[in-house]
Amino acid sequence: MIDIEAAARLLDDAALHARAINQLTATEDFPVPDAYRIQRASIERRVQRGERRVGIKLGFTSRAKMVQMGVDSLIWGWLTDTMLEDDGGRVDLRRFIHPRVEPEVCFLTRRAIERPLTALEAKDYLEAVAPAMEIIDSRYQDFRFTLADVVADNCSSAGLVVGNWARDFDGLRNAGVILRVDGRDVQIGSTGAILGHPLRAVVEASRLASASETVLPAGTLIMAGAATAAHPLLPGSHVQAVVNGVGEVEFTTCLTVGQTVAQNLEEA
Repeated sequence: MIDIEAAARLLDDAALHARAINQLTATEDFPVPDAYRIQRASIERRVQRGERRVGIKLGFTSRAKMVQMGVDSLIWGWLTDTMLEDDGGRVDLRRFIHPRVEPEVCFLTRRAIERPLTALEAKDYLEAVAPAMEIIDSRYQDFRFTLADVVADNCSSAGLVVGNWARDFDGLRNAGVILRVDGRDVQIGSTGAILGHPLRAVVEASRLASASETVLPAGTLIMAGAATAAHPLLPGSHVQAVVNGVGEVEFTTCLTVGQTVAQNLEEA
């Protein structure tokens, strides 16, 4: 049986020092329920350092990704306040290992989600929707992992940028999505790739949270999943996501010379 706390510490240290590690399953196989225990323990270490849980992210929301990974269900991870980057701001790549970016939509809840919701109920629990981008950054070497590995690693989630909020949920079905880097369209897709309709991500989020006996309070962010494939991030780039009918969100990347996140924490 895998040592949950030891595995959580290993992944947490890898993120803090921006240093890739071997897959956990390279040493010992473990089931997905144990992977979620590792994920929770790793997030708890961050909470103990002062971070706040602000939301959740869904993974494998496209059928193609499910087939690629050989699974038939979604995965989910946590978002904390230190992962949030400003719309239009600068993102320092120094704190990542091999970051990639995905265009998404993000929901903001207005009521606590305490049970599985139906598709008809989902909108009643939402305050707003916004264009967003998620920065993913596997803590494993070469961005390679098994299902258990990626779940333990908080589903590769590393950062997010959220645009302006809106209340128009009706335009989300099959809305065009473009990811641009330095003015060039690098990924083109549709919100239909997100479970057929992004609102279904809210339903699935409620189901997954309830299954783990987790309440999602009012004000929770729900990142619905990628609308296109991920694109590598390089320093000195301007990155923009456009979701037709919803809005735009953008940031620029930089690479500073300085201390790691872990070193900054040690001095705090």
